[in-house]
Amino acid sequence: MTPLLVEPMLPAIIVENLPRLVRAIRLLAADARPDAAVNLADELAGITAMVAEKFTNDRTAEGIQKALYLTVGGVSLGLDEALKHEGDSAALDFLVEHGAEHAFQAGYRLIRELSQLPEDALVGEYDQDPVYLQRRLRDLFVDICSADPNQNWNGPEKYALQLKQRKDVQAIVRLANWLRRHNERGPVIDTDLNAEGVIALAVIFAIEGGGKIVARTGQKEFERFVRAVRANKPDFEEGWAALRARVPAQHQAVLLERIEAYRASCSVIHKVLTRASMKSLFEELENYAGFELDADYS
Repeated sequence: MTPLLVEPMLPAIIVENLPRLVRAIRLLAADARPDAAVNLADELAGITAMVAEKFTNDRTAEGIQKALYLTVGGVSLGLDEALKHEGDSAALDFLVEHGAEHAFQAGYRLIRELSQLPEDALVGEYDQDPVYLQRRLRDLFVDICSADPNQNWNGPEKYALQLKQRKDVQAIVRLANWLRRHNERGPVIDTDLNAEGVIALAVIFAIEGGGKIVARTGQKEFERFVRAVRANKPDFEEGWAALRARVPAQHQAVLLERIEAYRASCSVIHKVLTRASMKSLFEELENYAGFELDADYS
């Protein structure tokens, strides 16, 4: 019998991806500009002291180390934003010509703007509390910008992913707010917002037709809606087209996504023309609308 040959396992290829600041500093040894290294070191020391005072602890070695990591990440994020796909020599030129403080402020500004975007579609008065906003900013700064100078760092990728996710949530919240302002029975002005719930109500009630916008409802109105749909058997697609015609272009993409999703999977829409009881339908509506339902009676 021919012996089985087993190929040796090859080690995975690990691509070095140190923070941009570290890669730029490596080029200083060959840089001829006078005092470039000294000036950069002084600036970085000053930034680290400031970060330690405001974000970590300037009285402990651990606090200083955390501040150093945040300085490295903050400056590197700013460099990546300013230079995009330019090389490390361009990063060194930027640091010498504009200063590390400039790069750090650019990176920190990105984190601050990111922290002001909604994290999810449930928005409450608490989300605008200054103490909470400051803590959210600090947590994001630490999460994204903590960069060990000797380790690979994916801060820019993590930032880009969170930015996309939060902009997607922001689009959902903006559509929900628009629907609230144009609610058929008058604007809904509650500070608490379940954006997905608002959109669900609008899409479900749109099947009745007529282009009415329903962003808040109760049991009585829902029962009227179910009776009307069962009696008139409207064309659901026409109802959704009428809703789309009323919604501004900047909100269309989110609305179309939700219409597609609810067309395929919404149990309320699927069961409204069946013999399902009002009680069971309303219970299922609660799963979609949450606290966007008024408790007018049990």
